Amino acid sequence: MENTVAKKLENLVKLQSIDSERDELIKVRGALPDEVMDLEDEIAGYQTRIEKQKQELADLEDNISSNRTAIKDAEKLIKKYEEQQMNVRNNREYDAISKEIELQQLEIQILEKRIKESFVKIDAKKEEIAETEGILTERGKDLDSKKAELETITQESEADEQKLLKDREKAAKQVEDRLLKSYDKVRNNMRNGLAVVPVKRGACGGCFNVVPPQMQAEIREKKKIIVCEHCGRILADVEDEIVEEVKPKRRTKRTTKKK
Repeated sequence: MENTVAKKLENLVKLQSIDSERDELIKVRGALPDEVMDLEDEIAGYQTRIEKQKQELADLEDNISSNRTAIKDAEKLIKKYEEQQMNVRNNREYDAISKEIELQQLEIQILEKRIKESFVKIDAKKEEIAETEGILTERGKDLDSKKAELETITQESEADEQKLLKDREKAAKQVEDRLLKSYDKVRNNMRNGLAVVPVKRGACGGCFNVVPPQMQAEIREKKKIIVCEHCGRILADVEDEIVEEVKPKRRTKRTTKKK
């Protein structure tokens, strides 16, 4: 079967029609898919933050435990020094041991201060965690709601979308590979997904720039594939503007009454 330019254009128009119909189905979902993705990313961020906050909390509790152990060690040293003081031979040894005891007592005071500071930080950290978990719960509810809404819309259009996908697969097979690649490339670059358009009112149906009359004549002939020199869309046909003839209203004769 001879694959003429007219036939190629016909196949492209059919493919564009199917893709446009799919685009309309997807458009019904609106921004929901993006909103779901954004919420999922946001939730992942809050989960990471909570893990970090809990690790910081665990580190503070470890510090308290370490400081308490250090206090017990200092108390043991004080007890040991006090026993040594009982057996000193002169004042110099007594003063040296007394100084060590004072240093250990000072160390205990510093460690106790650090423990109190850690408890204050723990309370603040627990509040942070509770606040973040509250936000996470609310965002989780928002995500569940958005997902349910998206699932409902998707289910409603699923059968139509599956049919269109099958139709597209069949239609795409009718388009030669080189043209199909060009079509997909142009379509992906266009916000409205239109790669094949007609000329309407002397302008490209995609970018609305004027198409010269000579080019319009070539498009009508359908002897070669012609693209818009402004946007690169394939110009498949020329739609002539139908001008409705406005018939002049008949004037009614005025009758004059005889006196």
